[in-house]
Amino acid sequence: MAAIATVLVASACSSSSSSDSGSKSSEVLSKDGKGKKITVWLMDDAQKQWNEVVEAAKTQFKNETGADVEIQWQTWSNYTTKVDTALLSDNAPDAIEIGNTQAAKYIDAESFVDLTSVKSKFDNSDRWLDSLAASGQSADHSKTYAVPYYAGARVMIYRKDLFEAAGVTQAPTTLAELKTALDKVKAANAGTANFSALYLPGKNWYSAVSFGAGSFGVDGVIAKSSGDKWTSTLTDPKFIEGISTWNDLQKAYSVGGTTVDETDQDARMAQGNIAAIIGNGWEVGSVIDEKNGNPALKDKLATIALPGAAAGDPTPAFLGGSDLAVPAKAKNAGLGATFLQIFTNTAQQTALAKHAIPNAKNLVDAYKAADKANEATGNAAQGKTWFIPNSPLWSGSNETELKNALSAIAAGGDPATELKKVEAKVVGSLND
Repeated sequence: MAAIATVLVASACSSSSSSDSGSKSSEVLSKDGKGKKITVWLMDDAQKQWNEVVEAAKTQFKNETGADVEIQWQTWSNYTTKVDTALLSDNAPDAIEIGNTQAAKYIDAESFVDLTSVKSKFDNSDRWLDSLAASGQSADHSKTYAVPYYAGARVMIYRKDLFEAAGVTQAPTTLAELKTALDKVKAANAGTANFSALYLPGKNWYSAVSFGAGSFGVDGVIAKSSGDKWTSTLTDPKFIEGISTWNDLQKAYSVGGTTVDETDQDARMAQGNIAAIIGNGWEVGSVIDEKNGNPALKDKLATIALPGAAAGDPTPAFLGGSDLAVPAKAKNAGLGATFLQIFTNTAQQTALAKHAIPNAKNLVDAYKAADKANEATGNAAQGKTWFIPNSPLWSGSNETELKNALSAIAAGGDPATELKKVEAKVVGSLND
């Protein structure tokens, strides 16, 4: 972190006569690319799944700027180390993909060009997915340094055969309907050992915090920023109320998971004694995997956005995904920003929607239309979503402290008491 912090944003020290990475909006986006070639780092997910989108963006970019694009395909393995090195070098790429939970440390270190002045020139920037947009912003959300690329959402994955056998023929649309449905499923399977109508492992903090996030949105879940200081929302009555809702569900419908996280929940569901879990949409594939899952469940699983208090207003989901940014030391920063502008425009994002959740709420309908199985994750992404405190100091240790508190709550502890115990450790480190 100390090394990365030495990188300065090129736009902060450029004059009006400087190269593409200047501070004025006219310099942040450049179409002066004749005879030039830019370098862009993208994950090979795109190469495997939506390379036609990449090629279309390259062609449009060439037509509009005269510049060529060299895509250097990357993998997530050891990627952070590679990015750290590149951002400190004089050979940084001109545009780069990063995981949305990685962005904060680079933003804090001023390793990316400030795109705030040209944000409005990016298609659908006023409709970007809430938490994906937040991940590319400063802690107070006043500035934008990274552009949302694509997302993944957590949903409820459930055994429709078990629900239907219990008399639940319509998917629940509210928490009240969910509880009624789970009561029926639980009663119908009372003879099944260790049966969970809804498996909620105590250390699955993504699920637990989702229930507490409803009153906060992307601004203030777990902690809120004011200037350089973070203050906790863990003991806010509204957050505790949400955690209590999660805890009530856990106690009523989940068996055997108070001291574990969600790591093995797919394998557990494949064993046949779990009717529903909360997980990423792709976990359906893990549950029915031929080697490690149960292929017999292939036609028995369904997904819905986790219901909330009112129909059409799901419990907020945590979005994973990727952002795109322009390194401060990029030699062609203005062209890099223009490529990102083209790569994330409405046409490219609509084409990407055939494969993944696009970056804006108004484009998610195209994703849902591409495959009926996309409806649940699409609905979750279009609803309220939440994100971790956007601080470079948020780390695995903060998550561990929060997991331990939630585990204690799941095992019988009082939500307010247990959250108060870890408040200083979870949030205090953000102010170090």
